[in-house]
Amino acid sequence: MPRILIIEDEESIRRVLVKILSEENNTYEVSEAADGLAGMELIKNEDFDLVLCDIKMPKMDGVEVLEATKKIKPETPMVMISGHGDLDVAVNTMRMGAFDYISKPPDLNRLLNTVRIALDRKELVVENKKLKKKVSKNYEMVGESIAIKHIKAIIEKVAPTEARVLITGANGTGKELVAHWIHEKSERSKGPMIEVNCAAIPPELIESELFGHIKGAFTSAIKDRAGKFEAANGGTLFLDEIGDMSLAVQAKVLRALQEGKVQRVGNDKDIKVNVRVVAATNKNLKEEIKENRFREDLYHRLAVILIEVPALNDRREDIPMLIDFFADKIASEQGTSKKLFTKEALKLLQEYDWTGNIRELRNVVERLIILGGKEIAKEDVKMFASK
Repeated sequence: MPRILIIEDEESIRRVLVKILSEENNTYEVSEAADGLAGMELIKNEDFDLVLCDIKMPKMDGVEVLEATKKIKPETPMVMISGHGDLDVAVNTMRMGAFDYISKPPDLNRLLNTVRIALDRKELVVENKKLKKKVSKNYEMVGESIAIKHIKAIIEKVAPTEARVLITGANGTGKELVAHWIHEKSERSKGPMIEVNCAAIPPELIESELFGHIKGAFTSAIKDRAGKFEAANGGTLFLDEIGDMSLAVQAKVLRALQEGKVQRVGNDKDIKVNVRVVAATNKNLKEEIKENRFREDLYHRLAVILIEVPALNDRREDIPMLIDFFADKIASEQGTSKKLFTKEALKLLQEYDWTGNIRELRNVVERLIILGGKEIAKEDVKMFASK
């Protein structure tokens, strides 16, 4: 049930806002505060999905409320309510982190549309934070080979900047791992990290997935929905397998990168987004450009920094470390004691042809741990590794 707080000193406007929101959706739980101080007390003690806040108020004005809220609950979207003379201040609050502003007297359609979009984004941000707590513990770049050290060094230099990064490499090499490291070492690490696998989404749905849609835009669009660009606002958007994206959608992604704006499917209203895009592909995009399957201008927008992730066969010296890491991780997941690998077993696994890269290695380690003896020996590898 979405919780909305209205902070407005004019009782008549406050009542109108409560009435409009309550009639729009009976699941909205609407609270009120008659001044900024009272509003801040509620914000400190309760969790709201959206705050509508007047700018000019006694005791504590809306700008002060915005500043204080961003310090203690930065994920809460705030929509500022501006009088006729407050327009410049309202625009400035957007630079300070306000989600949007509406003018008095409030336009019904604009108000409701703004509220829906803000609530959509809050929901996505909350979901992403939950996911990030689970994911951040699972992503670790393991290895001391020259290739991995080189990638780590590039990440250290690139992550703190706003430069876009294109990650290339075969399936299963860990491109998404590199993307997560870039995000977590960046200034955007407190913001969301949103992932989109362009190859896994049907072509007819990818545009809606990225940019969102409004109710009625197509048959199954039963309500307004924010896209991944909006969900990643203030953070990082990881476009995996971008080489599988259609030319039509590539054009819209290019516009989003150039202008920092997106449009939901079925709507011509621009929505500003502040997103760092990191992309990945297992395809040779220069060859795709020659075959007119990928836009050259988009390639140059994405490939400011290129990171090539090597195949596991090209970094065999890292295999013992990876096996130890996976053995420890699998034991923790299964609640069992960690199994050790003999030197002979490790040597044999280092010589294996890892066509499936790290993903295949992980599967083989798990299979050996489940089917092998108390200690994984050379015989276990011969028996189970290739099956």
